[in-house]
Amino acid sequence: MRWQGRRQSENIEDRRGMGRKGLSVGGGVGAVVALVIYLFFGGKGDKITQITQSLQKNEPSKVRPLTAQQKDLGNFAAVILADTEDVWNSVFQKSGRRYREPKMVLFSEATESACGYAQSATGPFYCPGDEKVYIDLDFFQELQRRLDAQGDFAMAYVIAHEIGHHVQNLLGIMDQTNQMRERLSEREYKRISVQLELQADFLAGVWTHHAQRMKNILEEGDIEEGINAAGAVGDDRIQKKTRGYVVPDSFTHGTSAQRTRWFLKGWKTGDISQGNTFDAEEL
Repeated sequence: MRWQGRRQSENIEDRRGMGRKGLSVGGGVGAVVALVIYLFFGGKGDKITQITQSLQKNEPSKVRPLTAQQKDLGNFAAVILADTEDVWNSVFQKSGRRYREPKMVLFSEATESACGYAQSATGPFYCPGDEKVYIDLDFFQELQRRLDAQGDFAMAYVIAHEIGHHVQNLLGIMDQTNQMRERLSEREYKRISVQLELQADFLAGVWTHHAQRMKNILEEGDIEEGINAAGAVGDDRIQKKTRGYVVPDSFTHGTSAQRTRWFLKGWKTGDISQGNTFDAEEL
């Protein structure tokens, strides 16, 4: 992927090496979510206890200087964020809307967000409460090592997916789905959750389409890296890898085939109007 030497976004909050500064005493919903997801990805009980005790005691981690590799990865994330800004500013402007640029928080181990605790075990996520994407860049090592999603464009896909959630937030889609939650069963809402995530995959594809046209960012094999990454984080593949079996009723993000299909549709069309996963006959 061609990214060196290009504009870096200024909407970066780099909290790496700062430890757990700002965490409140007592844990909370965010901490519980972090622990549940850590268990889902095969976490061990002793590590869970260690995380819980650390959160409850509000123990700060030692400040560590960033390595050259960590600095380079931060620069990469800033360039990709800048690319999403350029693309979505253009797309929104053409439709008569204004794009409000989100911030990206880079952190190590744990930090605070308006949605609760951001903890490394949760993976990257978007918080509509403060319109920020939170990511511990060490996640990409896990993506490569444990899910075999290799390459720089695999990392770009992850960032573009989270920015896709910001686009959904600006378009009012997140508010609509949240309103549905109270009147739907858990099973029905999980389907809505899958549709929301698949739409974010579609929007990652739309971003790729326009970024390539605007900046010629892709090199040979990049789309294949994106396809592989989308497939690697499918619910069925993750469950098979971590549990040894698949429980379709528990899916929240979509299967590998679904995630790949919607990413490719966005990439091929570049047309945001074709990403209505909520009314699609087939996901």
